[in-house]
Amino acid sequence: MIRLMLGTFVLMMSCVAASANAFHFNPTQPTSARNMLTFGTTSMPVGYYNYCRNYAERCARAPEGPSVQLTKPRWREIVAVNAEVNQAVAPLTDMEIFGVEERWEYPTTVGDCEDYALMKRKRLNEMGYPLGALLLTVARDASGGGHAVLTVVTDLGDFILDNVEQKVLPWQETEIYYLKRQSQDDLNLWVSLVDETAPLAFSGGKSAPSTAAAREKR
Repeated sequence: MIRLMLGTFVLMMSCVAASANAFHFNPTQPTSARNMLTFGTTSMPVGYYNYCRNYAERCARAPEGPSVQLTKPRWREIVAVNAEVNQAVAPLTDMEIFGVEERWEYPTTVGDCEDYALMKRKRLNEMGYPLGALLLTVARDASGGGHAVLTVVTDLGDFILDNVEQKVLPWQETEIYYLKRQSQDDLNLWVSLVDETAPLAFSGGKSAPSTAAAREKR
């Protein structure tokens, strides 16, 4: 298994490697990459587009920086925010909450996966983390369902804040097929996390979902 080397405080971070890793889901990402590579601009998720229409002032904010230095205090903050939001919000679909297929909102007591990601981004940004290091990310989960998580970009790699997996994990240690995320330079541009030009083998029980099935969460 690929493990992210985090120096002497890896134990303190309590980030135990998962029994499976993301590389069989993301074959176009190099196994040596601490931070995921991006492959050019791509379409904006419809849910995020409508979110920005409703909350233009939130989407007008500048990135302020593309990464953070991952210190021990920051790691504790990231872990705490992830746990607090996951505990405070109960998972429900947008159809159950709003009666519509897709709606991105800050959650109060209930929320869909993208709502968790929005709230975690808000909390960390209020603590001084630049938005360019807090990237909304659209993906497919291990069963092929649409999913959204928050990626925190650091000098020690990309870390994933998920409402399903309770631990904060390096991206390599997740069972997630990453599709796209916000650009670190322009939060209203989205970049692909899949190299569509690479020869891929997406068939089989442990491989990534097919390209046709890998449509973004809407």
